[in-house]
Amino acid sequence: MKALVTGGGGFLGQALVRGLLARGAGVRSFSRSEHPALRALGVEQLQGDLADAAALFAAVQGSDAVFHVAAKPGIWGDYADYHRINVAGTENVIAACRRHGVRRLIYTSSPSVVFDGCDMEGVDESAPYPAEYEAHYPKTKALAERSVLAANGAELATVSLRPHLIWGPGDNHLLPRLVARSKAGQLRRIGSRRNLIDTIHVENAADAHLLAADRLSPGSPIAGKVYFISQGEPVPMWDMVNRLLFAAGAPPVTRAVPVWLAMWLARGFEAAHRMANKSEEPRLTRFVVRELSTAHWFDISAARRDLGYAPRVSMDTGLEQLRLALQGGRPGGGA
Repeated sequence: MKALVTGGGGFLGQALVRGLLARGAGVRSFSRSEHPALRALGVEQLQGDLADAAALFAAVQGSDAVFHVAAKPGIWGDYADYHRINVAGTENVIAACRRHGVRRLIYTSSPSVVFDGCDMEGVDESAPYPAEYEAHYPKTKALAERSVLAANGAELATVSLRPHLIWGPGDNHLLPRLVARSKAGQLRRIGSRRNLIDTIHVENAADAHLLAADRLSPGSPIAGKVYFISQGEPVPMWDMVNRLLFAAGAPPVTRAVPVWLAMWLARGFEAAHRMANKSEEPRLTRFVVRELSTAHWFDISAARRDLGYAPRVSMDTGLEQLRLALQGGRPGGGA
C-alpha cells in the first residue's frame, strides 16, 4: 500500500507513520514543515498548507489510501482560520482523492463534534450533532466530518474515527499544557464530581486507523460510518489528570473551584481577550469548563465489532511507558 498521511509529523501522525512502515507500506507525509523524526525514518515529506489545493493534489497523487490527520487544534482564534484548515482543507483532500482515483480515505475526527455541554455517558455513534457549539474547533471538525461522510460512494470509500484525549510518549499538545499549568500553580479541579472520561493511548489510536484502512473499500460495511475509539476503560477525570502529571514528574491537582465560579471566570477571561483582540487562548474558557466538569465516555462496541479494534496498550502499561519516556530511570516519578 502507498499511503499519504496529512499531518504526518504530528503526535498521532508519527505513530501512524511508524505503524504503516512496520507493515511495509510506502509512506508520504504532507505537513507545513519538515520533521527530523520522519527524515530519520526515510519518509518522503512534502510541505504545504491544506488550503493550498495544488500542493495537496500533488501530494495525493499515486496514493492508494489517504489518512487525513492534520487539523487546526485549540479552542480559541478566528473562525475563518479554523474553517480554512479544518473545513476547506478537508474538502481539498476529498477533491484530491477523487481526482487521483484514491479508493480509501480515513479521517481523524473527534468526539467533541457531538459534545453539547452535558454529560455523555456510554454514548454511541447515533448521538446527533448539537445545534450550537461553544468553540470553533468542534464546529469545524463536525462540518469536515459531514463532508467526509457525504463523499463516501462507489469510487471513494470514507470512514471517520473519533479518538478521545490522545496521550502517550511524544505528546506535544495535551500533556505539555497540563504540566506547564501544574508547575505554575494554575490547575484547579472544577467541581467535586468524579465524572468519568475516556482517553486513548496514541499507539491504540494508530492501530484503529490501520484496522479501518484494512476493512475499508467502496461498498464495505464500514464505508460512510463513524466510530468512537478509546481505551474502553472510563476513569475519573481528575484521577487521569493526576496520573498523567505523575508520569511527567509534575505536581498533582489538589485544589478545586466550584463549577459556577469557573464559568464566571471563563466568561471574564474570554471577554477580556476579545476586548484586547488577543489571539492566544485565555487561561480558561466556557468550553473547557464544561469539558472538565462533565462525563464523556463512549460505547466502542461498534469499533470492536466492525474494525476488530481492541486496545493493545493498557492504561497501566501506557502510563509507565510515558513515565519512562519523560523521566528515564527515576524510580517512582513524582514532583
